Amino acid sequence: MSSIGTQSMEFSTHSSQYAEIDPKSSLMGTASGKTIFISGASKGIGQATAIAFAQAGAKAVYLSARSEGALEETKHKVVEANPQTQCTYMVCDVTDAESVKAAIEDCVAQFGSIDVADANAGYLDKWCKIGESDIKSWWWSWEVNLKGAYYVVRYAIPHLIESARKHAARGSSGGHLILISSIGAQMLMPGASDYQTSKHAINRLCEFINVDHGEDGIKCFAIHPGGVPTTLGKNMPEAIHA
Repeated sequence: MSSIGTQSMEFSTHSSQYAEIDPKSSLMGTASGKTIFISGASKGIGQATAIAFAQAGAKAVYLSARSEGALEETKHKVVEANPQTQCTYMVCDVTDAESVKAAIEDCVAQFGSIDVADANAGYLDKWCKIGESDIKSWWWSWEVNLKGAYYVVRYAIPHLIESARKHAARGSSGGHLILISSIGAQMLMPGASDYQTSKHAINRLCEFINVDHGEDGIKCFAIHPGGVPTTLGKNMPEAIHA
């Protein structure tokens, strides 16, 4: 029997932004000329993503979420981060197909295209065992996390295909889809059946998007953003926050 050598790997952990991912330095200008559509953009990771795209030079950032007051706050922060980035928003419920469609169409009407779509909206309730779970809350995780992402994907893809074609003709890149996944997609933790199964499904949805539309120039990524102390994240058990 032959032996297979193993190579040790070193990993670094970060609790703050580092140079290689800083949109104000290493990634400055990488979003130049692009229009970004973000669902769940009113707070947390969605808000930070909107600001980062502005810092990276985006032409426009379109925000959508359910809270108008929080969307207005995010818009202010985006414009503060880069006054050259156009920014507007629409109140949108990602579980409502017509609401998502209207936001996508308004984004294109205002800015002419969508080059990047980020399906960020998510939901996480308190963890509990399946046999003790609240039926509506359990299924609502799927409604927001998976169906909400699907609606963004479904209505954005025709515009992203057009973006990919236009950018390819110019020798640049467009047609990007970002789905917010979780390390929970790869785990089995007691009480997390709703959240972790919905995020596992997000990863497979990402794979299917690339299978179905890779030849159209679409590039889809399911991203695990790390442990972030958002309002959603704090619904996880206290021991996980350490």
